[in-house]
Amino acid sequence: MTTSTNVALDNLWDFDIWKPQPTQDTELLKQIGFIPGLKELLMLRQVHALEHATVWVLSEMAQRSTFDGFNSSNQADNETLGGLSTEKGFYLYGQVNHPDLQKAVKQALERFNRGEWNLAVHPRCGTNLSVTMLLTTGLALGTSLLLPRGPIEQILGLAVATTAAAQLAPDLGQSVQKYLTTAIPFNLELTNISKTQDFWGHPAHFVSVTWRDLQ
Repeated sequence: MTTSTNVALDNLWDFDIWKPQPTQDTELLKQIGFIPGLKELLMLRQVHALEHATVWVLSEMAQRSTFDGFNSSNQADNETLGGLSTEKGFYLYGQVNHPDLQKAVKQALERFNRGEWNLAVHPRCGTNLSVTMLLTTGLALGTSLLLPRGPIEQILGLAVATTAAAQLAPDLGQSVQKYLTTAIPFNLELTNISKTQDFWGHPAHFVSVTWRDLQ
């Protein structure tokens, strides 16, 4: 889920020995597809990556229409856009017209196939917030147990824990997105985009996708 400035991301897979392979999820399903919910989980991870990439592409499109000489080495982030992924597709929130959204989804899939895998990671993803909260809670509890029980020591410990979490959370959240909550959407195909409402009645576009097995 994605909930302003230009964001330049290094290639997260440059020195990674576990680089994504187009048939990795297809092969996994062939081997252990009998596990209940596995396909839905794999699809959700790929949809999550496509949601992030679509927001990136729409943001770039908006910046190109506003400024001349757009520098493609940076990734623009339109903070008015957000998304929510499901195993069937994703909801996109914000002002966007249907042709631009359709174009952005198709471009995102094409760019993934060209190796632009950084599009799968987004700094405003809810994963980052969850990681920050868990890390802050864990460090706060740890310092509370280790330090003397006096109020001054406890307050200082909480301050140190909060500061440390703020420093560590962005990189850790990025890694959690990369390895756990997203996957490169090699298996996804766009089927439909429609105006709708989410589970809570909020207006949105829903980008519906389907799964295709790769040989």
